[in-house]
Amino acid sequence: MATGQSKQRVVIAGGGTAGWVTAAALSSQIGKLIDITLVESEELGTIGVGEATIPTHRSFHDIIGVKEADFMRATQATFKLGISFEDWGALGDRYIHSFGKIGISTWMADFHHLWMQAKADGFGGDLGDYCLELRAAEAGKFAITEKPALNYAYHLDAGLYARFLRKHSEARGVKRIEGKFVDVRQNGETGFIESLIMESGDEVAGDLFVDCTGFRATLIEKALGVEFEDWSHWLPMNSAAVVQTEGAGKIPPYTRSMARGAGWQWRIPLQHRVGNGHVYCSDYMSDDEARKVLEETVEGEMLFEPRVIRFRTGRRKKVWEKNCIALGLSSGFLEPLESTSIHLFQIAATRLIQMFPFAGISEAQASFYNKISEDEFLSVRDFIILHYILTKRDDTAFWRDRQALDLPDSLKHRIELYRQNSFVYQGESDLFRIDSWLQVMRGQGLASENYHHVGKLMGTERLKANMEGYAAQIRAAVQKLPSHDDFIARYCAAPEV
Repeated sequence: MATGQSKQRVVIAGGGTAGWVTAAALSSQIGKLIDITLVESEELGTIGVGEATIPTHRSFHDIIGVKEADFMRATQATFKLGISFEDWGALGDRYIHSFGKIGISTWMADFHHLWMQAKADGFGGDLGDYCLELRAAEAGKFAITEKPALNYAYHLDAGLYARFLRKHSEARGVKRIEGKFVDVRQNGETGFIESLIMESGDEVAGDLFVDCTGFRATLIEKALGVEFEDWSHWLPMNSAAVVQTEGAGKIPPYTRSMARGAGWQWRIPLQHRVGNGHVYCSDYMSDDEARKVLEETVEGEMLFEPRVIRFRTGRRKKVWEKNCIALGLSSGFLEPLESTSIHLFQIAATRLIQMFPFAGISEAQASFYNKISEDEFLSVRDFIILHYILTKRDDTAFWRDRQALDLPDSLKHRIELYRQNSFVYQGESDLFRIDSWLQVMRGQGLASENYHHVGKLMGTERLKANMEGYAAQIRAAVQKLPSHDDFIARYCAAPEV
């Protein structure tokens, strides 16, 4: 910090979702203590791959003071109760990874152990009978209720969301500078970044810099030399053909993920259009083939010609180096199979607030921040690999090769725990809950014969009564819900853009 300066100067390099998430978070919580400047160029544009979120998005909005209906109208948003996975375990298979809690667990064992005892005793039905969000998603229904409350996230237009957050941030004192920076000035002794040199010749000086320059990683990699750890051997998808289509028909309250010959395709329903993308590995499929698959399978008229985006899966070995923090795509990339991209932006920004270096940069602080970020990335990586490794598809070379992967030890251990004892856990750094791991494991066909015998302690009649009673409550709750379309029309209908 410069002599006599009362506030630390934070410079956010790059806009888009990551940049404006950072600006919104900092300005809403500690904006009175720091000066925030965001530098971006409209010429560069943004990737805009992620348009689906997970339920933590709601907590982030609570932190920054955003009203839900206003946000949804501004971003053409719809509600999301989970993801429908189609043709993943085998051709013709379908399961929903919902955001719901399954049944009521005991301190001794999770609910699915009770359900497995019920199945062994000849009753119990389908595991999905005990999850409100899953059954509501299948029925195309949604409402914001308290008892019972649905756990939900959003589908949104990423470009409109960045614009929404920009307005929110500028109202809280964030200064935006339009233009491209062409160089980075660093201290000759410490290597710390001192300023960004603009194309115009002006300099933007700061004390702390946040790299939101996307895959370019202009500060963290090009200036500071932090290496990238490549995970392509586990997750080889490196391309996506993307297009938007006109909205047509009812809006499902879930994302669709449809496995294709060399990857998968997403369908994300917004209020007036649908986001579509075909994620694939170029080692198994050409760009032209990928575009053709997308064009032949989208629903509704395409609003532009499909474009191809390149990426590489992996993480930055350090996300905090000297006085620079990489946030967003500059910190790493995981394919958007489970809609984690925006969450990782948000949690990184909120962690920066909690660990803000008011007293100056501390190596211990930076190391701790890096360790937490690494653990989060590793956990999400394992969850995504889980979808591929358990497939039984052998119709293409791509899917046969997925089954032959040499797994990370952390994931191998999880799979064996479930296979041998039906045991599922949520570790300290795990983003996804037990119910999420369980739904994907079972949905992908992972079998387990052994389970905890807590159900035997209840006795057959009591267990049966409890199971039937809870399933009946779920059916009754779903029956009372309005359709997803009707609720949106009443609550947050957006104007055409």
